[in-house]
Amino acid sequence: MQLRKMRLDEAKAYVADKLGVSVLDLSDSTVMRTVREEFDIGVVTAVPGLAKGLEAKARIADLLDIRINSVERLRGKMGLTTKGV
Repeated sequence: MQLRKMRLDEAKAYVADKLGVSVLDLSDSTVMRTVREEFDIGVVTAVPGLAKGLEAKARIADLLDIRINSVERLRGKMGLTTKGV
């Protein structure tokens, strides 16, 4: 969110809105584990069958409509179209 020149409070509100949670929920590990599993965007401790690593990053980029360089480079190497901003 720094690349979009957002202030911290604005970035938290943006992410919370995209995830469908409150800003306070962003710091609640129990709520966020459920959200991460629901959106399949990776969890701190890996769960078999859920996204991890670069796959999780790609899902986060798509979910938040942001550009993540490592994801874009991989998509370019794979010949996939660019997503995000």
